[in-house]
Amino acid sequence: MPQQLMARRKSGVLIENIKTILYAGLIAIAIRTVAFEPFNIPSGSMIPTLLVGDYLFVSKYSYGYSHFSLPLSPPLFSGRIFGRLPERGDVAVFKLPRDTSQDYIKRIVGLPGDRIQMKAGQLYINGTMVQRKPAGDYMADNDGPRMLLKRYLEFLPDGPDHFVEHYILKATDDGPLDNTQEYKVPEGYVFAMGDNRDNSLDSRVLNAVGFVPVENLVGRAEFIFLSVGGSASLWEVWEWPFDIRWRRLFTGIS
Repeated sequence: MPQQLMARRKSGVLIENIKTILYAGLIAIAIRTVAFEPFNIPSGSMIPTLLVGDYLFVSKYSYGYSHFSLPLSPPLFSGRIFGRLPERGDVAVFKLPRDTSQDYIKRIVGLPGDRIQMKAGQLYINGTMVQRKPAGDYMADNDGPRMLLKRYLEFLPDGPDHFVEHYILKATDDGPLDNTQEYKVPEGYVFAMGDNRDNSLDSRVLNAVGFVPVENLVGRAEFIFLSVGGSASLWEVWEWPFDIRWRRLFTGIS
């Protein structure tokens, strides 16, 4: 075979490989932008719902699309396209209002117009105490030393005679964020809190998180696709199967 023909064939194969890689990259970006985006949990603010080392998919279409839906969040437009509000009780990823380079994940407890307050460790929405039921003790890592916390099943109101049930953790009912002012959620904003109530920097701290603009919502957490305990090092390949929390794989988030 002439060398010129071989060179052309090699060049053609290289071009096709590059095109395949480019197409695959564009498809991945499209899926990440309009459908699902993976996130991992680096802190314990959402224990027991989400654990450090959980990897989950967030649906980007749940609340419509803002410029934060795009890779690198270029400010190409304002507001939301096909936008809709979260439901109370959704676990949502959002861009931190004071630093939009940071992603936060919390539970939406307040919608526009709601009045939110903590009194003696109890959550009040529009002047009514949110019901909670003791559900035993829970040993949590809590971003440091293991702590024995109290677990409760909380019933967030979501329409007439309908409640979103989920677990929360409490260390005490007299902590720094257990007695707060009443927060009136402005139009165009939501109020977010962590399920690990005494170990969560959230909307209760106005100068750190505060009210979350609806525009900052990235998506709703849907399911866990991987969960690792973090005890195995990267080079300890033989330990990886024992570090995976198999029971958490492909579980829905509620």
